[in-house]
Amino acid sequence: MRLQRKHLIWTGLAATAVVIGWLALRDRPLDVDVDTVRRGTLQVTVDAEGKTRVRDRYILTAPVAGRLERIDVPEGAHVRAGEVIARIAPMPMDVQTIRQAQARVAAAQSLEWDAATRVRQARATLEQDERTAGRVERLVSAGALAERDRETAALTVRLRQEDLAAADARARAAAADVRQARAALLSVGTGAEVLIRAPATGCVLRIPERSERVVGAGTPIIEMGDPDALELVVDVLSSDAARIRPGAPVMVDRWGDDETLTGRVRSIEPAAFTRLSALGVEEQRVNVVIDLPRWPAALSDGYRVETRIVVWEQPNTPIVPASALFRHDREWAVYVVADDRAAMRPVRVGEQGAAGAQILEGLAVGERVVLFPSDQMATGRRVRPAR
Repeated sequence: MRLQRKHLIWTGLAATAVVIGWLALRDRPLDVDVDTVRRGTLQVTVDAEGKTRVRDRYILTAPVAGRLERIDVPEGAHVRAGEVIARIAPMPMDVQTIRQAQARVAAAQSLEWDAATRVRQARATLEQDERTAGRVERLVSAGALAERDRETAALTVRLRQEDLAAADARARAAAADVRQARAALLSVGTGAEVLIRAPATGCVLRIPERSERVVGAGTPIIEMGDPDALELVVDVLSSDAARIRPGAPVMVDRWGDDETLTGRVRSIEPAAFTRLSALGVEEQRVNVVIDLPRWPAALSDGYRVETRIVVWEQPNTPIVPASALFRHDREWAVYVVADDRAAMRPVRVGEQGAAGAQILEGLAVGERVVLFPSDQMATGRRVRPAR
């Protein structure tokens, strides 16, 4: 009888301990990180790496086969248009070679005509856009158009001015090619040196081989361009390129300084190309050309940068941290914290960017949501926000 009483006491104590432990665990709050739904400007960007490049690059080639003298012009040297930068002593030509030289003169003349036509087209387009910008200026002053239209018109005029400058540079280069091809033809039978002249004022970017050597017609000799006339080329997925528009804002990071540079998309190239990703998957990519209003002196041709191209922007919109969102029954949902308890709530999400996600329905500004909800989270669960 005494043994039985002792057994009942121990059994009761064990049951009581189990009940107390279960109650303590049941009501124990879960430590969570929380954040607040806020209003702000949300940007959706396409992030990609890019490279700087000289806008107008000239590759000078040997117009005739012959002995190329040693090139003494150093890389990085600035040269003026028409300055002699290389000399070639041509080899004796046969009838076939002479006809080829004559054909090169005719081809160079055709390219010169095409370049001159593009200059006229660029000048006409600039004049038309300047007239349009004047009309937009008057309408903005009258309050009929927004300030953004004035900025867009001014940007269009500036881009057309740069297009005209580029067309002029190409026309000068084409004229230099004609003079070079004619010089090569005139040297036939005379043994006179063929002088390679700079097609435009710029900088010597690269010399493949500066030593004296025998070269064939068409052999690259010098690369040159204007290092102050740069552009930025970024290759993005074709699916992302479909959302990018000319004039879109661009932020440039990690170019060698902590400062973030800003620019605008000038154009999206019309044709895509195939490139293998790091995982060996074929991707269709498109080049996006970007202009910067100010180029730091530290940047030059071929430098790598990281860019963020804005494809969507909305000010004063409700934003929730992306880490608070999760999928439930194929819909987006969050856990809202109220009175130290969590409650799951479905939400309708719009665009998503680096700052978070746009909330269209389901949340109010100022409500607190759980970040990184775990599988222990459930509606009605007590929570303790981390401080």
